[in-house]
Amino acid sequence: MEGKLRSRLSLRLVCICAALNFVHVLGRRSEPPYMIACGASKRGADSDGRAWSPDPRFLASPAVADTVPAEAEFQDPSLPSPVPYMFARVFTAPASYRFSVPPRARLWLRLHFYPSSYSNLDPSDSYFAVGVNGFTLLNNFSASITAQALTQAYIIREFSLAPVGSGDLNITFTPSVEHGGAYAFINGIEIIQMPDIFEEAATMVGFSDQAVSVGGSSLQTLYRLNVGGQYIPPTNDSGLTRTWYDDTPYLFGAAAGVTSEADRKVKVRYPPDVPEYVAPLDVYRTARTMGPDPKVNKNYNLTWVFQIDANFTYIVRFHFCDFLLDKVNQRVFDIFVNNQTAQASADVIAWSGSKGAPVYKDFTTYVSDGPGDEQLWVALHPSVSMNPEYYDAILNGLEIFKVNDSNGNLAGPNPVPSQMLLQAEAKADKKFAPSGPSSTGQVIGGIVGGVLGFAIVVSVCLFVRYRMYEADGMTPGVGKWLPLHGSSHSRSTISGKSNASTHLSSLAAGLCRHFSLFEIKQATKNFDESRVIGVGGFGKVYKGMIDGGSTAVAIKRSNPSSEQGVDEFQTEIEMLSKLRHKHLVSLIGFCEEDGEMILVYDYMANGTLREHIYKGNKPPLSWKQRLEICIGAARGLHYLHTGAQYTIIHRDVKTTNILLDDKWVAKVSDFGLSKTGPNINQTHVSTVVKGSFGYLDPEYFRRQQLTEKSDVYSFGVVLFEVLCDRPALNPSLPKEQVSLADWARHCQRKGTLDDIIDPCIKGQITPECYKNFTETAGKCLADHGLDRPSMGDVLWTLELALQLQENPDSTSAKFVVEHEDDVQRSMAGTDGETAMSGEIHDSNLNAVFSQLVNPSGR
Repeated sequence: MEGKLRSRLSLRLVCICAALNFVHVLGRRSEPPYMIACGASKRGADSDGRAWSPDPRFLASPAVADTVPAEAEFQDPSLPSPVPYMFARVFTAPASYRFSVPPRARLWLRLHFYPSSYSNLDPSDSYFAVGVNGFTLLNNFSASITAQALTQAYIIREFSLAPVGSGDLNITFTPSVEHGGAYAFINGIEIIQMPDIFEEAATMVGFSDQAVSVGGSSLQTLYRLNVGGQYIPPTNDSGLTRTWYDDTPYLFGAAAGVTSEADRKVKVRYPPDVPEYVAPLDVYRTARTMGPDPKVNKNYNLTWVFQIDANFTYIVRFHFCDFLLDKVNQRVFDIFVNNQTAQASADVIAWSGSKGAPVYKDFTTYVSDGPGDEQLWVALHPSVSMNPEYYDAILNGLEIFKVNDSNGNLAGPNPVPSQMLLQAEAKADKKFAPSGPSSTGQVIGGIVGGVLGFAIVVSVCLFVRYRMYEADGMTPGVGKWLPLHGSSHSRSTISGKSNASTHLSSLAAGLCRHFSLFEIKQATKNFDESRVIGVGGFGKVYKGMIDGGSTAVAIKRSNPSSEQGVDEFQTEIEMLSKLRHKHLVSLIGFCEEDGEMILVYDYMANGTLREHIYKGNKPPLSWKQRLEICIGAARGLHYLHTGAQYTIIHRDVKTTNILLDDKWVAKVSDFGLSKTGPNINQTHVSTVVKGSFGYLDPEYFRRQQLTEKSDVYSFGVVLFEVLCDRPALNPSLPKEQVSLADWARHCQRKGTLDDIIDPCIKGQITPECYKNFTETAGKCLADHGLDRPSMGDVLWTLELALQLQENPDSTSAKFVVEHEDDVQRSMAGTDGETAMSGEIHDSNLNAVFSQLVNPSGR
């Protein structure tokens, strides 16, 4: 009896232990890290000693016919280890893996591919997509083509996934339907929970007061470099198992600077505000600098070039640690991203506070689709204007991340292998070769001659360009004169005179005055820096005097290192040459000579609206002044939307593009991004997203469908800027307050909007005017364009707000407020125009709204 009892107890203990072990296994499954060797039948270790598990239990719906394990027929000698690359999971139909992950956690996902022959399948037949919880990571992806193009045996793709709300991470592999007989495969999957290294918003290049937050986005790691140092394996990386590569292959030109390593006596340690997981100390212990010769350094840029995909936003993270110098202003330099200034006068010691203290800086840039836009350039140059002790620059590490687009897509096209390019060129040569016998000697001679000819052409071009720099008093490689990607547009000059028809229609060229470069230089005293009155994405703006000094003008000169160029120049002239209105800035003429692109406008004595709110040392504007300026800008935009021959969408409405003349009349400016709106049979214009972050219509950003309501959204941000005396984006504020649009709407819903109003005007606004103005601004920021008012409605309500401000007890104003909906309906005229209803006869009201009756140009 006692023996049976012991047997039963032993059996129960065994069952309990087994159950506990099962629960333990489940518990381990519910938390990353996961390291899955797909297609493998047992656990294995890679060359770094990391353990990889088989994949069957993670398959969401394993179908034997559609997904099978396979072994590679050949092991390439360059594989780091057989695990996880020698086994693969092959899919002939869509199939998924499912992993349990912590909710609201950001994750690293690494996908490993070894394009070899599996089960007699041809690797060139493998084309597939990879999706994760609504994000497209890869589409029509060919690991075989990619490996050939990169001359690598295996491919690793790393993604930083947006937090998952459900706790389940689904990774779906789908063979491409465009390719008959296509299949998908995967060798290894890594999932690692990561800290939120993108917690802070990244400054937008070209817009120093604007920043981009990527909290809800997924990103792909494109490059991770230990600048000036060696390869860092995953086992040496702060627990995040990232790989850091040598930066040498990406350096541009022969001027590669010098590398250095921190002396053992120098303690490199993280300051309190830099987390250890940002980058390993090995990154900060090595650096690349420009060298000891200041004369050499002033004449070149330390430059890296990277291949990227167009039509995506990129985050560029710079890692700095100065372990050689210890004082402020010893080494000061400028940072350029894609030929635009990302950071002027960067001083690592000033940022970090001490020698040997790491610091990092993030910048965001959007790369549009155009010639040469498959590259991202990063450059450093000594900041000569700061007169530092050493003319030098330093960089320790660099990371580049691609941000998903508005459709949740991260996929780019497959690269083109070099041998395919050579084959295409050979076919072209054969197609156009003259008939007759050929020989190897002729072919070799042709190649050598072509190379020599190309070298001569390049040398001549470089010499001519150098002479152009000298003529303009500039040093090649200094400041803004960075290597250009080139353009599909060419400039034509004959006998020193511009050929205007190169870019402009004959009508546009005929409607504008054509200035010679000599006239422009006379007007600006040869572009004297003391004449600079502003700097924008297109270039610097100078105050000039023309016609013998009798007329003041604003002269905007294109910056050759700016990505805004020919297209914006052409659009600005063709738009403004056909538009004339009291509240649109007037274009007087242009100059296109000797490679220059220059625009000449009426001079606006009081500058931009922004500098009178928070970006300048000007006395604050009164509430009535602000309201009148908003009304003027609204009139200009309303004319664009309805008064011109075609609907014109400005696409870059912001406080820096609202200018003020000597009588404080507001004028809308900068039409370089403007687009002709949809015709009568369309609801929108499909176009690449352009504009300024903080003002961008979220619907336009998501759907890439532009309407005039996109301008209404941007103008709503302007209205809140005027009311609250703060920029559209302020990354120094708490996360929920960074975006003015989001914060203002939040406060409006909570009834606390009054708390964020500019104290200078708080007591000046009448309650009726305040209610009308804030309701209008809030409606402009509606998520969907259909829910926003038209610009005519916005103008009407702002005119009403002014009436309520000046005479809140007016009988006519009270009538309008009480019958607002009826009055707005009665104002709808034909062709988008507005007309007063005959039912309202108050003469004062008609006077107030006179501009609505006839929004004509001048």
